[in-house]
Amino acid sequence: MILVCSQCGAVNRVPDSKRHDKPVCGKCKQSLLPNHPVELTDTSFAKFIAKTQTPILVDFWAPWCGPCRMMAPAFEEAAASLSPDVILAKLNTESEPSTASQFAITGIPTIILFKNGREFSRHSGMLNGEKITQFAMNG
Repeated sequence: MILVCSQCGAVNRVPDSKRHDKPVCGKCKQSLLPNHPVELTDTSFAKFIAKTQTPILVDFWAPWCGPCRMMAPAFEEAAASLSPDVILAKLNTESEPSTASQFAITGIPTIILFKNGREFSRHSGMLNGEKITQFAMNG
C-alpha cells in the first residue's frame, strides 16, 4: 500500500502485511499510521488524500467553534482505536480556507471520510467517540 507522510509529504510503499508493525516514513522516520489525528494544510491536503491508500477521516474545524472544541477529545479517542485501519486528520478551516471551500464546508464540525482519494461520506455536527468510530468504519 502507498502511504503519504503527514509530516514531510514523502510517498512511502508499505507491504500490507506490515500495516500493524507501526511503519515509519523512509525520509523523516515519523509514523505513517499514527494513533492520533494528523494536521493537514491547504498545501498537504490534496496529495495526502489522493495518494494514501487507507481510509482517511478528516475533521474540518475551527478554533473559535465550541462544538469543534468539545468534539476534539472524542476525535483523539477515535484515532487511537481506529489506527492503523483508518487515519484521522484535522483541517483548520480558518487557517486553511481553500480546502474548506473546495469541499463546500458551510458548517463545522464536519467530518468527511475519504476512500481511494475520493469523498465517500460526510457528516455535519458534533459526534461522540463511539459515533465517530462507527462513521469511520461504515461511512
